[in-house]
Amino acid sequence: MSDSLPSPALRRALRRLYVVRAGFTVVWAALLISTGGAVGPLLTVLLVVYPLFDAASVFWQIRAEGGSRRAKASEWANVVVSTVVAIVLGWASTSPAVALTVWGAWAIGAGLPQLITAIRNRRAGGQVPQMLSGGISLFAGAAFLLQGLRGDGTIIGVAGYALLGAVFFLISGIRLSAMLRKRTAV
Repeated sequence: MSDSLPSPALRRALRRLYVVRAGFTVVWAALLISTGGAVGPLLTVLLVVYPLFDAASVFWQIRAEGGSRRAKASEWANVVVSTVVAIVLGWASTSPAVALTVWGAWAIGAGLPQLITAIRNRRAGGQVPQMLSGGISLFAGAAFLLQGLRGDGTIIGVAGYALLGAVFFLISGIRLSAMLRKRTAV
């Protein structure tokens, strides 16, 4: 990565992405909570849609970065892992403990690339919340994984985890907005 800061266009694109991800996650978590964790078609759809949205968001970020730099392996790994997890969660949704185990493994697998990407993109601004989110994903993922393997816990718990991620995305979007306003004021 060069020493120059990312373009205002990339910052605007990231801000938009972060705000959309926050909004999507709030709606998704509310719907997940409304299922009460009951196995059924709605739970299956929700468990499949979330990682697919994550994969699409990371892919959109790769495209938004365009020629500014080539996509890193961590971002492509996130796209692939999230897509595979969506498929596995579709199958696992009939067993909440198995779904929780898969979600935990995915949180670990997605959190590490998120942390790496945020550290690498720190010059773009608004990345500290993304670093925290990636780090928390590692720890929360381990907790979900262990709960699922023990057969305890509920899939509803991932709604709280997702909402915390939404807060981090919203903070990143607000921070980028402030940086863009400051740049245009100068």
